[in-house]
Amino acid sequence: MNYYSLNKQAPNTSFKNAVIKGLAPDKGLYFPERITPLPKEFFDNIDNLSYSELAYEAIKQFVVPEIPEAVLKTIVEETLSFDFPVVKLNDNISTLELFHGPTMAFKDVGARFMARCLGYFNKNNNKEVTVLVATSGDTGGAVANGFLGVKGVNVVILYPSGKVSEIQEKQLTTLGQNIKALEVNGTFDDCQVMVKTAFLDESLTDKMQLTSANSINVARWLPQLFYFMFAYKQLHNQYEDIVFSVPSGNFGNICAGMMAQQLGLPIKHFVASNNVNNVVTRYLISQLYEPKPSIQTISNAMDVGAPSNFIRIQEIYKNNFDTLKENISSYSFTDEETKAAMLEVFNNYNYVADPHGAVGYLGCKSYLSDRPGAHCVFLETAHPTKFLDVVEEVIKEEQPLPEQIQSVMGQEKASVVISTYDDLKRYLLK
Repeated sequence: MNYYSLNKQAPNTSFKNAVIKGLAPDKGLYFPERITPLPKEFFDNIDNLSYSELAYEAIKQFVVPEIPEAVLKTIVEETLSFDFPVVKLNDNISTLELFHGPTMAFKDVGARFMARCLGYFNKNNNKEVTVLVATSGDTGGAVANGFLGVKGVNVVILYPSGKVSEIQEKQLTTLGQNIKALEVNGTFDDCQVMVKTAFLDESLTDKMQLTSANSINVARWLPQLFYFMFAYKQLHNQYEDIVFSVPSGNFGNICAGMMAQQLGLPIKHFVASNNVNNVVTRYLISQLYEPKPSIQTISNAMDVGAPSNFIRIQEIYKNNFDTLKENISSYSFTDEETKAAMLEVFNNYNYVADPHGAVGYLGCKSYLSDRPGAHCVFLETAHPTKFLDVVEEVIKEEQPLPEQIQSVMGQEKASVVISTYDDLKRYLLK
């Protein structure tokens, strides 16, 4: 499988090169040359497949033969070493829990998959690779954990100072070894701009090999399609019209769901659930795509003013606005509405949702308001205790810390504060 740049000004390249480079030379995101739907029998037989078998068959066409089949099977099995349960709230709404991995966030799957792919590509290479990644919250911890100790790979994580939760910060600043954290005086958008600038700075890339572990990287983005297949496997015998409400920031997760749909997964519709950073919600009303500076909210992983992956979504639907509208709806919610939803879910269903999941729940309700026949699944993308202050304030009940969280809370934070791209460049060259 080869990959092309969505800016259409760079040569097509291999999966290996797309993973190692992250971005194309023309600044574009990579996209697979073709998507071959899986046979109908695959989905008819889905109950007889394990999660690992299901995921392997779904991802194989995008990776093999550059990673041999036997190696890919091992990578998939090691990536999926935890569960992905669906919890039913009522006849119309369920939640898919994606927080049972080592850092208790949905990004564990993509980070672990990419780390193993990069480790395979780098196993006979004496040249070190530096993974440079911006995080608005959970990406940093997932990438740090996924790449910890990987031979020949250094990881540098940029995060906005004071705009991630304490637990999220601890998960990316306490591991040491090959993991370094840069605390940026600015927003996530500032972090993302610095990372993209670094990839295009030849005076830097001539001296070191940089790659990204954000969802702009195909090896981080594509494995997220597994989630939607896992949920379908659990629900398809009960419900015919399955809709997914995805808390959306950089739009990698919902875009991966759309790739699962292109592979033949019978997904009726997608809901992009936004906080007040709602560029896509506005676009679907006006057809005007107008990125804006991000606004800080309690659902901080979605505080993205210029979602990178939306261009991939447009490519999936052939840049046809009407086709896009047939497959995706979008709603935007305030912090006050999010808190009210957290309390509603707790009081009505005895379920503790994190702020991102609560936004997804609100997306379900909005979609179902005039479509009562569908079953809507919202993605619970992070464990609620990662946002302990907000959760406990809203539901007025103390929450026990899981083992994965306890293990980092007593560790000492280690970060370097930077303010400008020049600061980042000096750090990398040093």
